[in-house]
Amino acid sequence: MIPRMNPTSRRALLRTGLALPLSALPALASAQAADVAASALREGGVVIALRHALAPGTFDPPGFTLDDCRSQRNLNDEGRAQAQRIGLWFQRQDLKPTRVRTSPWCRCRETAKLAFGGAEAWPALGSPRGYTEQTHAEHLGLLRDALAGVARQRAGFEVWVTHMFVLSALVQENASSGEGLVLRADGRGGVQVVARVAPA
Repeated sequence: MIPRMNPTSRRALLRTGLALPLSALPALASAQAADVAASALREGGVVIALRHALAPGTFDPPGFTLDDCRSQRNLNDEGRAQAQRIGLWFQRQDLKPTRVRTSPWCRCRETAKLAFGGAEAWPALGSPRGYTEQTHAEHLGLLRDALAGVARQRAGFEVWVTHMFVLSALVQENASSGEGLVLRADGRGGVQVVARVAPA
């Protein structure tokens, strides 16, 4: 996985890397961004919310059901390989989540299984396309409450596997397939994006 830095870290990197040749900056940026993401996870009290790995298309077919993966949009071979790379990044960093939770959708469950060996299905992480607006709003409240609970524990981190629409509603930022956002409750009912981690 190739982490992406937040703007503050990027500016700091440019200040420290001005004496280096331009060709060296991308590798230095990736290394420093990896340290930022891994350090935040080791420090604990955070959640890394992953968008599911690559599943071609945009929406599920009409009439899909959660009980039938054949009726849904699913990972392709590239997405399965991507999910395995996600798990490998965590292994190489020796990062072990205290809990792994996933949307009930098959593409999220498969991502979690390939990356982490499995996960607890949690409807609050499900796509808003499968719920009413009121239920989706209630789910976002549950996610914020859960983030606050993780922050209070301080030790360890959780992994959530979810959808782009959930992430964009929660933090007003989009994520690419397989990308993870390291999230921390800000203590005021909001959510802070600490770091971003993208697949190789």
